[in-house]
Amino acid sequence: MKLLEKILVAQDFSQSSENVVSSAIELAKIFQSTIVPIHILPDDVLNEKVRTLLNETALTKLKETTDQIKHEGVAAEKPLLMVGSPHEAITRAAVDVSANLILLGSGETKKGDTFRLGTTAERIIQKSGKPIFVIKEGVLLNVQHILCPVDFSDPSRRALKNAITMARRFKSELTILAVCELQGSTWFTSEKDKELENELRYRMHKEEFDSFLKEFNLTGLNWTKEIPKGNPSEEILSTISKKMIDLLIIGTSGRTGLNRMLMGSVTEKVIREVPCSFLTLKSEDAISLQLETNIRNIEELHGTAMKLMEDGFYEEAIGQLKACLNINSMYVPAYSGLAKVYEKLDQPERAKVYRNNAKDIMDKIWYQKIEEEVRKLRGS
Repeated sequence: MKLLEKILVAQDFSQSSENVVSSAIELAKIFQSTIVPIHILPDDVLNEKVRTLLNETALTKLKETTDQIKHEGVAAEKPLLMVGSPHEAITRAAVDVSANLILLGSGETKKGDTFRLGTTAERIIQKSGKPIFVIKEGVLLNVQHILCPVDFSDPSRRALKNAITMARRFKSELTILAVCELQGSTWFTSEKDKELENELRYRMHKEEFDSFLKEFNLTGLNWTKEIPKGNPSEEILSTISKKMIDLLIIGTSGRTGLNRMLMGSVTEKVIREVPCSFLTLKSEDAISLQLETNIRNIEELHGTAMKLMEDGFYEEAIGQLKACLNINSMYVPAYSGLAKVYEKLDQPERAKVYRNNAKDIMDKIWYQKIEEEVRKLRGS
């Protein structure tokens, strides 16, 4: 079972990129992913000896990175060394290697800088359709609390779907934020009319939020919802600060401009100033369930089913558990697993049926053992 198959990890060999590689390794361990390291050389070096030296140094460092990844027990593909514009080369490479995710550093910034996002990272987010995971300088990947802002659009649906699975795998808290923008126009005849308008707006916003959340499986998650009033980007940044968020997962609108991909004004402002690591999703999922179709070992099937249940993929877990029963109709763990899944789906009657099936089989096995012992004692 694969959820995040391949991670393209961009590094520039600066001190901050060491944290990028460490974070990629931790993420790959959690999702059993393969890492593809990449480094981009400048294309404006005229001196041939300097170019040769840069190339040799980069290859050596890429090999060290690959060795580090493999030493940690993580799969790694042959590293990529390319020449050109970093954001263009990385964007192109992600497509070529079929990466599910691009992971890179935010770029080094000076203390007190208003914008904390480097130019290369911002351009990759603008240009690439791939999910982008940006690691903040000096911040280890220790995800205890995830924030996912939503505006009920398709990009925010994608973001929340991925955030839920991330929260399950990281075993972290999840806050889902839906900011209600209030009407501040001056065309109201009185302040009271404006207040009544905003009360209605807020009530409708809450109803839409509740309806939106019904689309998602939040069972078993440690999650909360927040519905602040105000400016979306300001409320997102404020929530990150107040709740000490470790990871922001946010959708981007990604509409085509004349010469670049625009992110949407809210996302653009937030990711420039956000103090934590973040994941942006535009037109592809970072998390994409891929099940092996040739599993024949019943214990492996059962293990996959239990992991699917843990990740919230309940229908897929049911399919794997029923495949176990196709192999052996007396396999008790499959019946017990089905009972647990139906409990999580809030279907107690079906859960009871499978729990009783497990008990009946256990009783039958027990009585068979007793009969065998009796026969042995009788010498028959």
